[in-house]
Amino acid sequence: MAAGKGTRMKSQRPKVLHRLGGRALAQHVIDCAAGLSARSVVVITGHGAERVEAGLAAPAATALRFVRQEPQLGTGHAVQQAVPVLADDGVVLVLNGDVPLIEPDTLRALIAACAGQHLALLSVDTGEDASGYGRIVRAPDAGRSVRAIVEHKDANAEQRRLTEWYSGVMAAPAALLKPLLARLTNDNSQGEYYLTDVVKLAVAEGREVRAIVTDDAVQVAGVNSPQQLAELERAYQRRLANRFMADGVRLADPARFDVRGELVCGQDVEIDVNTLFEGRVELGDGVRIGANCVIANARIGAGAVIHPFTHIDGEAAGVRVGPGALVGPFARLRPGADLGAEVHIGNFVEVKNSTLAAGAKANHLAYLGDATVGERVNYGAGSITANYDGANKHRTVIEADVHVGSNCVLVAPVTIGAGGTVGAGSTITKSTEPGALAVARGRQASIAGWARPKKAPKAS
Repeated sequence: MAAGKGTRMKSQRPKVLHRLGGRALAQHVIDCAAGLSARSVVVITGHGAERVEAGLAAPAATALRFVRQEPQLGTGHAVQQAVPVLADDGVVLVLNGDVPLIEPDTLRALIAACAGQHLALLSVDTGEDASGYGRIVRAPDAGRSVRAIVEHKDANAEQRRLTEWYSGVMAAPAALLKPLLARLTNDNSQGEYYLTDVVKLAVAEGREVRAIVTDDAVQVAGVNSPQQLAELERAYQRRLANRFMADGVRLADPARFDVRGELVCGQDVEIDVNTLFEGRVELGDGVRIGANCVIANARIGAGAVIHPFTHIDGEAAGVRVGPGALVGPFARLRPGADLGAEVHIGNFVEVKNSTLAAGAKANHLAYLGDATVGERVNYGAGSITANYDGANKHRTVIEADVHVGSNCVLVAPVTIGAGGTVGAGSTITKSTEPGALAVARGRQASIAGWARPKKAPKAS
């Protein structure tokens, strides 16, 4: 269900599109359902329906369908809108689009309790006061089946002492759920159709209603405000951190670690504080990531070191850092940067759409854009490739073992021949021969006895 307005978010964005861990809230729920090998995922939209439908997707193997609830007349009314697209021979799992951290194993247990013939509920019991929640009232017999869900305002003193409450998640065979939905009424103070009333109807028919219990309230926590979103973000990140550490990743501080995408780590990976991972990032064995880095859509080879304050963003083209490479601090790798083994990219160096072969170095204050750099090249401080002529991009080729001095401009298209040297301060506009020294700068002149101009005295 993803039809709600989310007024308390105080945002023009539909609530279920707010992001947690880099994904929309409802996308977490869709991905979880798809991971259960769901035949189809049906999303019930309402407020901001067009934006919600455009902002969600499902894996190719899972059919994603949208139905609209207009107007919004309660949770039962929402599920009623999905009835025409639900197969009669399936099990219906009802999830909330603003409850993003439900675990697949929990849902598998719920589906098992349903067993294709029962109405099954997911309840929560942390042993603490459940004020504000609908209490689960069970039969006193050995089966402990659910007899009712009693809202807090309607509960008597004994029922309010119950600590087990309904999460809003249920599973039921479609053949059972559809007739129950058809019998819902809006005879209540809100004039709405409540999904929880199907429990009352099922019990009245003498059907067994089951409930499985979790003590993990985070799994069923919903998002209704920016504060709750922030709290769930931290809970999500801490769970990810614990999983990585269980696999051997060393995190300097798991409370200062953020993954907003997919992170894959080899053995003996070390990650310092305040590093953000986005998109898909792969870290090879023995990689070390310094503090305060942002890394998105990149593959970093074994033994590479990313020093603090480095920004890597591969976007669609990706970034590759070869084994044993050193990058940063304060370096920037942009889309298409491809660094070979043992490459050094130092402080305040920017690389875009460029290939650097093994052992190449650009240690400080340089720009390499649309360049092919050979093995063991030493690229001097302050040097740039002038790759853009105002209309088109052009490529620079720097062949193996070239030394480029400081403060040089290589005006593309141009090739610097293997083993050549470019003298400091040169602006190179023509390709050079292998082994040659290229110098292109004004001749130095010294004027003896030259006096600087003096300021004229101020008028009195």
